[in-house]
Amino acid sequence: MTSAPERKAPRRAVAASDRTRQPTEVRRRLIVEAAVPLIAERGSASVGVRDVAAAAGVSVGTVTYHFSSVQEILSEAMVLHIERYYDALSEAAEHAPTGAEGLRLLIDALFTDDTDRHWRMWFDYWNAGERDQAFARGQAERYEAWHSEIRVLVERGCAEGDFTCSDPQGFAGCFSALVDGLALQRLRQAPSLTTEAARRHLYRLVEAELTAPQ
Repeated sequence: MTSAPERKAPRRAVAASDRTRQPTEVRRRLIVEAAVPLIAERGSASVGVRDVAAAAGVSVGTVTYHFSSVQEILSEAMVLHIERYYDALSEAAEHAPTGAEGLRLLIDALFTDDTDRHWRMWFDYWNAGERDQAFARGQAERYEAWHSEIRVLVERGCAEGDFTCSDPQGFAGCFSALVDGLALQRLRQAPSLTTEAARRHLYRLVEAELTAPQ
C-alpha cells in the first residue's frame, strides 16, 4: 500500500516589517545619490545603467525596476545636486547680517576650487534642456528662484543704505548671466580664468551697478 505523499508545511507570510525594510522611495534615493558623483565626474552622456547600479551596490534589474530609463535617474540626480547646492547658498545668504554681505557671500561661494564639479553638472543639465522638456522646465524654475534671490538681496541692501538700484530685477538677470558666462569660461579655460578673477568680475559689476550714493 502506497503511503500518502508527505504534505509540505504551508509557506509563512512575509512579515510586514520585512517587506518594508527598504521602501521604494529609499531605494530610489540611494540609486539617485549614487548617480550624482558619476555625473559630476563623467557627464550625464557617459553614465549608463550599469555604472549607476555598480555605484549603488545593486543589480541592474533593481535599477530598471525603480526607473523607466537612465535619463530619469540622471534627471533626478542633477536636480538633487543643484537643489542642494543652491539651498545651502540661499540659506547662508538669507542669514547674512546685511543684504550686501549676503551678495558678497554668494560671489565668494560661486567660485572656489571646489565648485568646478557643480558647474559641470549645471551645464550638463542646461544642455539637456534642449532635448527634454522636463529638464527645460526645471531650469526655468531654477532661474526664476535664483533671480528672485538676487533681487531680494539687492532690495535689502538698498533698504539698508548699502546699495542703490532702480531695477533690482534687471540687475539679477545681468548678474546671473555673468555668473553663467564666467563659469563656462572657467571650465573651458579658453581664455584661462582663475576663481579670483571670476570673483573680481562680479565685484566690478556690483560696484558699477549698485554703488550707494555718497
